[in-house]
Amino acid sequence: MGIIKLKNIRTYSFHGCLVEESKIGSDYSVDLEIKTDMRKSMETDELEDTVDYVHLNKIVMEEMAVRSKLLEHVAHRIVQRVFREIASVSRIIVAVSKINPPIGGDVEAVTIQLEEYRS
Repeated sequence: MGIIKLKNIRTYSFHGCLVEESKIGSDYSVDLEIKTDMRKSMETDELEDTVDYVHLNKIVMEEMAVRSKLLEHVAHRIVQRVFREIASVSRIIVAVSKINPPIGGDVEAVTIQLEEYRS
């Protein structure tokens, strides 16, 4: 088995419970890690025999563009899509961070992280 990581995928999205967040938007960062069998791709050197990280990035960007009130909801949608679209993925860790969240303090980011296994 092997691991593919996409670190610090940056987006400008409109998630949050406050009405202002749906209008103003905010900066976000997403880290995605997937576990997959890489034995075939190590031998063949062919993209079709591995998980294409361009596809992973596309899923993240598309799901981050769909407004949610909660980061947990966005992260769960990312997990569901990866499992649905890429059969060889056996485990996913996704972390979604809201940069400089409006929580009345000097906080760099708020992050939620999910880890799920294919059932």
